[in-house]
Amino acid sequence: MVAGATLAAIAIPECMGYSSIAHVPLEAGLYTIILPAIVFALVGASKLMVVGADSATAALLASGIAGLGIAGLAPDSREWLMWASLIALVTAGILFGAWLLRLGFLGDFLSTAVLVGFLTGTGITVLTGQVPGMLGVEGTEGRLTERWWYLAKELPQVDPVAIAISVTTIAVLVAAKRFTPRFPVAIMVVAVSIVIVKVADWDIPVVGAIDGGLPPIGLPDGMSWSDIPKAATVAVGAAIVILAQSAATARGFAQRHGETADVNRDILGLAGANAIAGFSGSFVVNGSPTKTQILDEQRARTQVANLTMAGVTLVVVVFLGDALADLPHAVLSAIVAVVAVDLIDLHALRRIWRMRRVEFGIAIFTAIVVMALGVQDGIVTAMAISLLELVRRQYRPERFVIVVDEAGTRTYRKAEPGRQSLPGLIVFRYDADLFYANASRFADDVMELIRNAPDPVRWLVLDCTAIGDVDYSASAVMADLIAYVHSHGAHFVLAGIDPELQKTLVTEGLLADLDPDHVYRGVGSAVRAYREAYPGAP
Repeated sequence: MVAGATLAAIAIPECMGYSSIAHVPLEAGLYTIILPAIVFALVGASKLMVVGADSATAALLASGIAGLGIAGLAPDSREWLMWASLIALVTAGILFGAWLLRLGFLGDFLSTAVLVGFLTGTGITVLTGQVPGMLGVEGTEGRLTERWWYLAKELPQVDPVAIAISVTTIAVLVAAKRFTPRFPVAIMVVAVSIVIVKVADWDIPVVGAIDGGLPPIGLPDGMSWSDIPKAATVAVGAAIVILAQSAATARGFAQRHGETADVNRDILGLAGANAIAGFSGSFVVNGSPTKTQILDEQRARTQVANLTMAGVTLVVVVFLGDALADLPHAVLSAIVAVVAVDLIDLHALRRIWRMRRVEFGIAIFTAIVVMALGVQDGIVTAMAISLLELVRRQYRPERFVIVVDEAGTRTYRKAEPGRQSLPGLIVFRYDADLFYANASRFADDVMELIRNAPDPVRWLVLDCTAIGDVDYSASAVMADLIAYVHSHGAHFVLAGIDPELQKTLVTEGLLADLDPDHVYRGVGSAVRAYREAYPGAP
């Protein structure tokens, strides 16, 4: 309960900031951590994950609603909130369908590199949107370059007081994060800034009256069933982000505590949370890694913490809504800016750069797409990039010739023309399933090794350890390859074949073309058999 109260102190100003990102009334953001958090606590499987408003989904929501092209639809209007609530309901339907079909694995199709790039682009986009508030000037919508150009022209109009407030807020939050990370400094900054505005009677932009009270229950005002297809164009992207981020959050914290994550049950909890968000005047909710980290640091271990957070937030919304009216825009923008910067994971980008330059390029490309085309198009592009990268790895997997020395020690060497395992023996390892797209390349690699071998090839051993399946197209190519190997006076030998793959090859008729004695349990057995068959071999 103490952890939940601490989380509420941090989550309340954050969720107000997420409301500004999504261009909905501030109370809508606070509502995301009341009923949705309660529903997930009762339905979801994770003992720790916090569900509520999130910067990535808030930015996606704002970009998506703006992209609907509805005439007269203005940010921060009641009609805008209606669309935000409707999108939450449609997102709930998509997540419920994903739970029925047990599609929790879809979250795995966004690679870490793509997620890092997506969040980086989102962070820069959100940060850009908060700069006008920190400078005390009016903001603008449009593409990122247009907003930067607008800010450059507005620089002569900046408000020194707003800048001073923003810089002070950021400095306090950054210092607190470093030296007292468990202390709810954000809520203290909010409270102090409200008191100062009241006492000093400063004439600076404030958030204004918050229409608090209990969350309204019912369908979004003005909703029409014909609006659902339009809402679905945004909801699909939101559902993908939720699946990926929530699954990663639940699994990460479950593993940290030696537990097993039930991703599909969490999806059901998220579906319920988004449904109640749509029915209670709020918007899309997501599993939050930052809020969950706070609970973990506070040593919370059950959803009682989230129920406590919901209770504290409800008290604030019902009884303290008027007090929040004097919160300076500069303070709110600064809080959101700090959150946006946290989305830009420079440490992860550096690690990706050191380990895999290709994936670093994918991360940067994803970030650029998010910034150039918007969050909604960015998540679709990110999904496509992840799938293309998966196909690329299967199409061009690692390929080795296993070289064996006189002592029997095996060494994996890159499969290059002229390389052999022993005189007359080539042990070829292919690290992917064989399917229609890569079968021809596989056959070309084998034939090139045979043609360029230093000694006439007697045995071509295929190490099947990493091959789990051979589809129909690949089986036809493999049959031709076996005939090619036999035509060169060599034997085609299989090693490390598992029972399922063996059953597949029998069904496809491939084993009928092989000597039954030339199927071995492992590469070691095949090499020993070759040496016994050819005693003169080293």
